[in-house]
Amino acid sequence: MSSDFYLRYYVGHKGKFGHEFLEFEFRPNGLLRYANNSNYKNDTMIRKEVFSFRAVMDELKRIVEDSEIMREDDSLWPPPDRIGRQELEIVSGDDHICFTTSKIGSLIDVNNCKDPDGLRCFYYLVQDLKCLVFSLIGLHFKIKPI
Repeated sequence: MSSDFYLRYYVGHKGKFGHEFLEFEFRPNGLLRYANNSNYKNDTMIRKEVFSFRAVMDELKRIVEDSEIMREDDSLWPPPDRIGRQELEIVSGDDHICFTTSKIGSLIDVNNCKDPDGLRCFYYLVQDLKCLVFSLIGLHFKIKPI
């Protein structure tokens, strides 16, 4: 597998329904770990694990490299607040970077920050990563395939 590549994303907050969050990570051996915790209407935590093929890991690495997120710096991004926090950790070869910022509601929040270009890069990468993860989890755990 892509032994030099690791990615972890977390978004969450602590509120009326406790600690609610979405988290996923891709480990170097191809293991995708997914957790979604919501206590809304007494919902329970969803945990899924699935191994990804080399092609999936290579595509994930390509998405990250194409985004150029490794060149960004989160020092001018909004810090985590009572609304919530987001974390993105990436290890690619000798590069290791961690981003932390508040939850982003829309592109208006992005445009109002001190580094809109950097935060926009983060915002779109996170959207792409979520789409990939939801697709992989949905395809793998589909009960009644079409």
